[in-house]
Amino acid sequence: MKKKIMIIHTGGTISMSEDEQTGAVSPGKRNPLTTIPLVVDSDVEIESHELFNLPSPHITTKHMQELSKFIDHQAVENAVEGFVITHGTDTLEETAFFLDITVQTRVPIVLTGAMRSSNEIGSDGPYNLLSSVKVAASEEARHKGVLVVLNDEVHTAKNVTKTHTSNIATFQSPQYGPIGIVTKRGAFFHHSPVSEDKYHVEAVSKNVMLLKAYAGMDSSIFHALKDMKVDGVVLEALGQGNIPPTAVNGIKTLRDADIPVVMVSRCFNGIVQDIYGYDGGGRKLKELGVIFSNGLNGQKARIKLMVALENTRDTSELQQLFLK
Repeated sequence: MKKKIMIIHTGGTISMSEDEQTGAVSPGKRNPLTTIPLVVDSDVEIESHELFNLPSPHITTKHMQELSKFIDHQAVENAVEGFVITHGTDTLEETAFFLDITVQTRVPIVLTGAMRSSNEIGSDGPYNLLSSVKVAASEEARHKGVLVVLNDEVHTAKNVTKTHTSNIATFQSPQYGPIGIVTKRGAFFHHSPVSEDKYHVEAVSKNVMLLKAYAGMDSSIFHALKDMKVDGVVLEALGQGNIPPTAVNGIKTLRDADIPVVMVSRCFNGIVQDIYGYDGGGRKLKELGVIFSNGLNGQKARIKLMVALENTRDTSELQQLFLK
């Protein structure tokens, strides 16, 4: 029996074309990927579905939630055994991570995209799509969480990030590297994730803001966020988890209002820890109830806090969730 793989198109550069006169890249009336013949193994059956046709900056958590539910429905009702999602690269890692923590099925789920549009010289979309189908059809891809495949590399949704504005090798996993590669003969894995993090959510409605710390940062933005009555804040702090002393009062104001504050580092390697005891240091922030994240970048910590807040607002529970 053939293995059923579903390709879900959501838009992005991989499905766009470059205007020959102006050079502008934009979506057309028809997704060019739907006309590309994929040469796959004879034991693989491919079904395609166009869920959205959006540039990735237009993707919201509502779209991510719709995609998550669609995948779970197709896996159960139509016995789909693997999914490939084509997506714009700007927010691809956020959608991948959202799916990683919300999709309940354990079949392979792979996201891919392209840095060059379909009619540009050296377009990387068709090959990335073919590579992703190979990974989605691989038995070894099961139980590895949501994967991201571009440029012949397999990355986990938790660790991968876009590192370059235009290079086709833009997707990297700082500190950890890819967990596998793709060749003409198929997918080969050399690492596996050691833990899983899943949440049941029917909707994602919380308003969570993402800020980046900088030298001389004061408390004004935090006071403004308190007045906006946001549901949570993620702060990309300095180094191992520190902020200027002039920003501490703002953090305290948020915590006094019972607004969760999750801290990550603006460094793309390492994790935040409560090491420094000076004013604005991580140890002092820990005493204020700031939640320390275990290695997520800012955009993914925001996604996780939005999802987690649908189930709890308890600081100690949130802290345990962010250690996973």
